[in-house]
Amino acid sequence: MGTQKLLQNQGRWKLWEIPLWLLALASPLLLGSHALIINEIAIVALFALSLDLILGFTGIVSLGHAAFFGMGAYSAALFAKLVMPDPLLGLAFGILTATLLGALCSATILRGTDLTRLMVTMGVGLILMELANKLDWLTGGADGLQGVVMGPLLGQFEFDLYGRTSAWYSLTVLLLVFALARRLVNSPFGATLKAIRDNRLRTMAIGIPVNSRLALIYTVAAAVAGTAGALMAQTTGFASLDLFEFHRSADVMLILVVGGVGWLYGGITGAIVFKLMQDALSSITPQYWTFWIGLFLVVLVLVGRDRLIRPWRWFKPGHSGSQS
Repeated sequence: MGTQKLLQNQGRWKLWEIPLWLLALASPLLLGSHALIINEIAIVALFALSLDLILGFTGIVSLGHAAFFGMGAYSAALFAKLVMPDPLLGLAFGILTATLLGALCSATILRGTDLTRLMVTMGVGLILMELANKLDWLTGGADGLQGVVMGPLLGQFEFDLYGRTSAWYSLTVLLLVFALARRLVNSPFGATLKAIRDNRLRTMAIGIPVNSRLALIYTVAAAVAGTAGALMAQTTGFASLDLFEFHRSADVMLILVVGGVGWLYGGITGAIVFKLMQDALSSITPQYWTFWIGLFLVVLVLVGRDRLIRPWRWFKPGHSGSQS
């Protein structure tokens, strides 16, 4: 009973979170000229949150998470072109296909070491990228799936060139998924995931069905990644092979290194820092911006995240990096 009450307390919204999310939802209006990058940050943050569910809370290492991101993107784009351009139905279809793919691939992470999982997950992403390349009659191949035109959101809000509708759409979905993920990780099910992360053998010894837990959270993470991918295709009107590439999985891993794993706000914080640095550095030094981001990551690892962001540590419940 005490453990359940503790989980409920951890899952409650803090006073500082409400104005923070209200400010985030108002940002497309307050920063209208930057609505496009706000939209991109929201999508990348959602993608990072999906990886954190399996890496930070469960201890599953993956370098092929872009497979689900790309699946969601292509599914939503094809739904808009071939069936109907309704954004919400397209989003639901993208989530569905990514979920099914996640359920299918979940069997590959139940056995083996972390190195085995790295290779297997990366292989799944490469296979899907090659399939998308070969099925050019459906996906557009190397040229990508172009001309994805979305209808008005809720039948009222047109997607404009300034990206305001896209930003509000992505931020709203991010908030909803964040709330659901928060509820999940602060539930008894979430507690078993952390137990598996900390000591898998001991968790099995006390009777927790480890394999079913791993398969379920991997499927959920795939669904969230597919949500991010669907949003990307819908708000940009384009889906390409780049969505499946290894660098996208590597980037989201770096985002979690920056923001911190095992903390739902880590993916959001990392996405904000990473995308703003990328945007600023690429405008200053278009050829060498990756060098400066690499240097920042090296300093972050050597010095330690806590020392660099010590003034903001009070935002993190418990200051331990293990709570949402």
